[in-house]
Amino acid sequence: MTSTPSIYRRRNRRGFSLLELLAVVTIMGIIAAIVAPRFTYSTNTAKQNGKLQYRGDLNIAIERYYFDKSVFPSDLDTLYTDGYYPQAIPLNPVTNLPFVLDPTTNRVKI
Repeated sequence: MTSTPSIYRRRNRRGFSLLELLAVVTIMGIIAAIVAPRFTYSTNTAKQNGKLQYRGDLNIAIERYYFDKSVFPSDLDTLYTDGYYPQAIPLNPVTNLPFVLDPTTNRVKI
């Protein structure tokens, strides 16, 4: 019987080589570098769109309040307590601050 050469014995080993692991980690790093900025951009765009949607909904509720009562609400919480806005007044998703009613224009400030 002859002994098998060391090359054949190495092929039968289980697991990954360091070079294979390095290649996989490098590819994952490249993918992460491409995906992360797009995720951040999408999050900011969604917050901006949410802010505009909330502002529009609140302005519509202000107009309904005015048409029913012939006076503008003193603050935004009045819309919720009187049933003109179906949920608690939301926070601005961009700044996490409450929306503010402009007393001169009777519209929600941006």
